[in-house]
Amino acid sequence: MADSQNFDLVVIGAGPGGYVAAIRAAQLGMNVACVEKESTLGGTCLNVGCIPSKALLESSELYAQAKEKFQDHGIGLKDLSIDMKKFIDRKDKVVKQLTGGIAGLFKKNKITSIFGTAQVGRDRSVSVTTKDGVVQLLAKHVIIATGSQPIAIPGVEMDGKTIIDSTGALNLSEVPGTMVVIGGGVIGLELGSVYARLGSKIIVLEALDRIAPSLDVEVGKTFQRILSKQGMEFHLSTKVKKAVSKGNQVEVTVEAEGKESVIVCDKVLVAVGRKPYVTGLGLAEAGIKLDERGRIDVNDHFETSLKGVYAIGDVIKGAMLAHKASEEGVALVEQLAGQAGHVNYHTIPSVVYTWPEVASVGFTEEEAKAKGVDYKVSKFPFLASGRAIAMNEKDGFVKLIADKKTDRLLGAHILGPRASDMIAELVIAMEFGSSAEDIARTCHAHPTLAESVKEAALALGTGAIHI
Repeated sequence: MADSQNFDLVVIGAGPGGYVAAIRAAQLGMNVACVEKESTLGGTCLNVGCIPSKALLESSELYAQAKEKFQDHGIGLKDLSIDMKKFIDRKDKVVKQLTGGIAGLFKKNKITSIFGTAQVGRDRSVSVTTKDGVVQLLAKHVIIATGSQPIAIPGVEMDGKTIIDSTGALNLSEVPGTMVVIGGGVIGLELGSVYARLGSKIIVLEALDRIAPSLDVEVGKTFQRILSKQGMEFHLSTKVKKAVSKGNQVEVTVEAEGKESVIVCDKVLVAVGRKPYVTGLGLAEAGIKLDERGRIDVNDHFETSLKGVYAIGDVIKGAMLAHKASEEGVALVEQLAGQAGHVNYHTIPSVVYTWPEVASVGFTEEEAKAKGVDYKVSKFPFLASGRAIAMNEKDGFVKLIADKKTDRLLGAHILGPRASDMIAELVIAMEFGSSAEDIARTCHAHPTLAESVKEAALALGTGAIHI
């Protein structure tokens, strides 16, 4: 390490923001080091977040299809069962393959990986405490990309056994009889869906009056009805007072409409959101300012209050999304290389990977109203889609919002099968300022789910064909 202490760029954190920034910087000719406090690359997303949860969602969805939907296709199965060890082992193999892939990309791009905890100095030095001692790094530029961590709740102490966070939910050895999910956001709904499919009774407790509050209200209400039909139970406007483990069970005290009650369950999953991970970085000592919500304060070029030190991803303002962090990482290093990198925050999609999926980009109808936009809206149901009917996936719809005068697309929301893939077309359309007519006049293959996007666009103009 003595010969590699000086770098053009030091990135702290090897999650989707950090590792992507490191690779792009190396591609642009920079000498790059990436510091990671865990033993593998990939951050929360690859190790205990996006990727392992999607692996479990895929496996559990296949199980649910075999159990509940195969018979509709004339496929009969006997003695269907779930092997939890293989269920979890497969997830671990997926994670190992992808984290190993990042290590390979680092090697290919000649990026130096340093495993340890980092502190930032006022002189842009980075002190890294590794298992072999302290390493001092100097760099022209430093990027902080340390991501986020789960938020704890007063009165609910996680023990890793009966009261768990999202990481614990990824490694259960058996299916809980009853699981209380505290938090009706994306993480709680996705992991709740996994265990609901496997047979758990899922009770979702949400302090607000609706689940997934960032969603378009109409989409969110329909989404909740669909999940309820799948067996998930929702208690909205409900505050959790405390959760106490008693033997192998948990007593959860809740308050709703001024009255307290107790719910007894086998597991409690705490999924009330995440907060920036800035612990131990020495930010105060380095003169790096935080905002009122504990996020690193940056300017329009991602620079902190310490010149030459930048921050991206979950540690700064904006949605806590892996792809948002990656886009910021690329934009930043391109700016450092003299290029014109930028991020259009209005065209960053968000997805809930339940089944059906929910994907959104741009304005919700409520946001359009609040901004005083003169808008028009259309919906096309998957119930009218030939492909969706053939798949027996008829729940949900495509909803488009466009400017009434210019016809320019302002927002898009898909509740339905493969929404996460279908949203890309609408993100591109919005990125290039397309009108609803542009989408309507674009030929879509038949029969496909994406035809529903075309039909919704047609409905904003001359009228949909198939409704």
